[in-house]
Amino acid sequence: MYSLLLAIIYIAFISLGLPDSLIGAGWPVMHTALGVPIAAAGLITMLIAGGTIVSSILSDRLTHRFGAGLVTAVSVLTTAVALLGFSLAGQFWQLCLWAIPYGMGAGAVDAALNNYVALHYAARHMSWLHSFWGVGAAISPYIMSFALSSGQGWTGGYRIVGLLQVGLAAVLLVTLPLWRQGKEPASTAAAAPVQPATAPLHLAQIIRITGVPFVLTAFFVYSAVEQAAGIWASSYLVQSRGVAVDTAASFASFFYLGITGGRFLSGFIADRLGDRRLIRWGAILALAGIALIVLPLPTPLALARLIIAGLGCAPIFPAIIHATPTNFGANRSQAIIGVQMAAAYLGTVFMPPLFGWLAGRVSMALFPLYLLFFAIVLLAVTERLNQVLDREKSRFE
Repeated sequence: MYSLLLAIIYIAFISLGLPDSLIGAGWPVMHTALGVPIAAAGLITMLIAGGTIVSSILSDRLTHRFGAGLVTAVSVLTTAVALLGFSLAGQFWQLCLWAIPYGMGAGAVDAALNNYVALHYAARHMSWLHSFWGVGAAISPYIMSFALSSGQGWTGGYRIVGLLQVGLAAVLLVTLPLWRQGKEPASTAAAAPVQPATAPLHLAQIIRITGVPFVLTAFFVYSAVEQAAGIWASSYLVQSRGVAVDTAASFASFFYLGITGGRFLSGFIADRLGDRRLIRWGAILALAGIALIVLPLPTPLALARLIIAGLGCAPIFPAIIHATPTNFGANRSQAIIGVQMAAAYLGTVFMPPLFGWLAGRVSMALFPLYLLFFAIVLLAVTERLNQVLDREKSRFE
């Protein structure tokens, strides 16, 4: 039962990544077909992010009432319906409408799955599961390309992914009983023991928990680093380093290759090192990779620098999530993970556009300094979090 449920969760993480890069892959065709400017994609992504933030915060209440399995299944189904709605949309306002349930479903399933894995499975699975999210995100552009090249149009890409999500939702609904007995065997699990659930926590209560402001800041600045690097690396290489456009695009993709591959590799050492050391050494490695970008080294080395930065970023997000039950108590982890995900999405939505504004006002050359600032803050707040939690723990010993 444990192995079957774990396989289903791995598939669910692939499905989480599938829709995330669809709009980027299809938008060059979509905006023309819909008769809207290319910048209009920003409104859709902001609506998706807004729904995701709301449902992440509400995930604690939903999970307390319905359980992680049912919340995951219904959330995937909600996302599937929204994606099928995208495939039927003929006007831009319809995409905006469907973006709301898409975001709501994605946020709830993301928070519920991450908390369930943090409670019931070892750290290695959290790393590998987030690596599988990268697999989904990498596959979806190929699905969109297939739909476009086969004459199905951009709506066909959304229809294919929507139907895949419907199939996953059906599997999740059929296997709901497994969620009550799918815990990893005690001999191999490294997660915190599950404590009796408390009543759902309000946002104000969560913020007042010792250490929570630091962990929320960590998620916010991590997302600022990851998203700004992913979005602006190519532009920086072209405008500030004089790299050819096609070469810059391929170089920038290696940042995400570093993240996906790094999460796969870190799974082999996660249980041995523990979450704290994974976060610390990941932040240091990311900082080193970004610092190398600042140096005027030969252009070919940009490839290695972006891979190093990606490898450093790789274990941070899954390790912070996995450490949540240990840091704050398993009975409060769903509430805190939900707010952590909301903080991450806030960083995703607002920090890359902020750099775009700065680059337009000052210079694209600020790119590595922008990343460096947030990487330093990330290392500082995670270390401060450890100090605060250790001091709090010593008070009760």
